[in-house]
This record gives sequence, C-alpha cells and structure tokens, in this order.
Amino acid sequence: MTGPGWREPTLATLTDRRFSDDGWIFERKLDGVRALCVRDDGPPTLYSRNHKVMDRAYPELVEALGAQGGPRFVADGEIVAFDESGNTSFAALQPRIHVADPDRARATGVRVYYYLFDLLYFDDQDTTALPLRQRKALLRDAFDFEDPLRLSTHRNAEGEKFFEEACRRGWEGVVAKRADSPYRHGRTPEWLKFKCARGQELVIGGFTDPQGARHGFGALLLGYHEDGALKYAGKVGTGFDEKLLASLHAQLKEREVGRSPFGGPVKEPGAHWVRPDLVAQIGFSEWTRDGRLRHPRFAGLREDKKAADVVRERP
Repeated sequence: MTGPGWREPTLATLTDRRFSDDGWIFERKLDGVRALCVRDDGPPTLYSRNHKVMDRAYPELVEALGAQGGPRFVADGEIVAFDESGNTSFAALQPRIHVADPDRARATGVRVYYYLFDLLYFDDQDTTALPLRQRKALLRDAFDFEDPLRLSTHRNAEGEKFFEEACRRGWEGVVAKRADSPYRHGRTPEWLKFKCARGQELVIGGFTDPQGARHGFGALLLGYHEDGALKYAGKVGTGFDEKLLASLHAQLKEREVGRSPFGGPVKEPGAHWVRPDLVAQIGFSEWTRDGRLRHPRFAGLREDKKAADVVRERP
C-alpha cells in the first residue's frame, strides 16, 4: 500500500476447533456489515468488503470519522445495529443497508455504530506489515472512540471460555486472530471464526408461489457455487414480513428467467427461476447429509458480497 486506499479486507476462516493460546487474541464476532474507512486528505469514505461506497447509508459515521483519526488513514471494522435484546443484528441493520439518501437513512430511526478493530494506514505509514498487537495499539491512540465510533476490544487468553460466554449471551460467536500476524488480504487461517449459530450467505436462484393468505412469494430457492455450478441448498420461507415480501418479490420478478440456474434438478412444483445475482444472509440449525439447510431463516439481503463468490462454508 503506497498510500491510503481501499484494499481487499482480511476474511476469517470457519473452524470447529476452540482453543486458547498466548499467541492469539480473541474478539467478539459482530453481526453487521464489514466496512473499511479510507481518508486521504479529504472527507473519509466508507467501503464495503466488495469495494462499494456506503457513505450515503451511514452519514453519521462519515461525520464522526471526519472529526477524528487525522487527515490520512485506513481503518477496518464492522457497522452494526442492535436488536431489542441488545445484541448486534444484521436483520436490525436492514433498513439502513439499501438506503441511498442520507436524510432517509437518518429517518429510519435505526441507530448505527462503527466498531473498529484494525488499522492499515496511519500518519503517512503503511501499517499492514506490523504485528496485529502493534496495529491495535496504534488504533487505540488514533481515535477517541465516542459514539457512534467504538473500539472492538479483545481478550488475550481463555478462548474456549470466551466462546461459551458469547453463546450464552446470544452473540454470533468469536474471532480468533494470530497476534503477530500482518494484515493479509483475502481469506486466511490466521483469523478464525467460532460461530455459536450456523449461518452464511447463499444465492437466490428462484422462488415459489405463495400459499393461502400469503402475498408475494412462498419461499426462496437457495444455492451456492461448487465445481463450476450453482448447487441447490434448499428453500427458506420464514423471516419475512409483508413489506419485505412485496419489495423482494418485485426484485425477483425483474430477474425472472425461463430456465433454472441450478446445476442439478430442483423438485419444487411451480418454481420460478431468477437470474442468480442476489445474495441472502441465511441462519439455519445445520446442514443435512444430502446438503440441504435445516430450519433456515431469512435474515436479509447482502450487497457486500458478489453472488459468484458464494460457496458453502466448511470448517
């Protein structure tokens, strides 16, 4: 990095291994939208993990970042909103994600916060080659961390105990990071995620007709990419209110096509097929032996990940 600018963020790898190690730190896994903030002698810019500008959806965060951090920096973090139980919630953030007008974003009434956990550039210095602990020390000194900006704190030990606490509190999980690691771009085994509940992004490839008094559609047909094809993962019919059913159905109708985008047969009577470019966040209890989702629930649409990059997450 020759100067402050967007770079592909580090992505954590899913694991079922829980551990404690003096060479690792442990952070709360936040359920929001990943964001890199870039400032280069001008107003700061918020970028999604796939390089989309998000300033208009979160104007209060841009204002707060403009008042701190100095004239040139690149910081990494997560934008979140809280649900009624006090936990970060991607679903609670939904009303802000798709808004393109700052006034409308504020008018939603959804309060947002930006938790910072890494620093890639500061004071004319590229910090990506520094060990994580040193980057975090620089980060603590670079910002005042007054709402809506917050520091993502970490623990230096007891990874298993922290994971148990996270699940007990209803958090999404824990992220373990190698303390001496530089900042790498893309997915890495030096950042690991322990999830309390299963969930991941999946591609929408079709929908079914509504039944009974329901409007819009019945269920979304979901899939992920594997061996060059879109593999069917099952359907989800819960997690929608009437407003969401209507708005999402309109997007699906615009994308309707004449043939299935899935690589194999999908036995859903009366299915409608769509161009597979919408990505949904889905929570579920487990994968079945035949590769289907058990007890899936729709959490929201994601605009920060390309459909072509969606694969099945395996520990």
